[in-house]
Amino acid sequence: MALLLPIAACQPSPSTAVSLERSAAGLEQVPLTITTAKGKAHRFTVEVARTPEEQAHGLMDRQSLAPDRGMIFPYEPAQPVGFWMKNTLIPLDMIFVAPGGRILRIEANTVPLSLDPVGSGDAVEAVLEIAGGRSAELGIAAGDQIAWKR
Repeated sequence: MALLLPIAACQPSPSTAVSLERSAAGLEQVPLTITTAKGKAHRFTVEVARTPEEQAHGLMDRQSLAPDRGMIFPYEPAQPVGFWMKNTLIPLDMIFVAPGGRILRIEANTVPLSLDPVGSGDAVEAVLEIAGGRSAELGIAAGDQIAWKR
């Protein structure tokens, strides 16, 4: 005997559909691509820290970060910014993104739990954080291009 279920029972619930676009921390997740000067594309899924509260918390208290994941901190208008690693338990590469999506500079393997400020230098439209050492591993450098859904 076949059991017939309403078709709605086979569809993802609204809460399930939302969770696919949100991280465990509740942040929006978007695709991001870094294209190197040699034309190699590296794809990531990043959480977007848009609000001052989201930006203040960032990747604090995380035990790990997958190699294809990260967090982006957008700034409108572009401005000089500074970060620290307070309560951040894992090393990160901080990638400072100039207006137009060009990588301005990379602060590689930032020290977990450090209170030393890491500044952008010039005005940036975003800061991307990925797992520490990943930039060097992938050959990502200043001058490379970042594209992401804003």
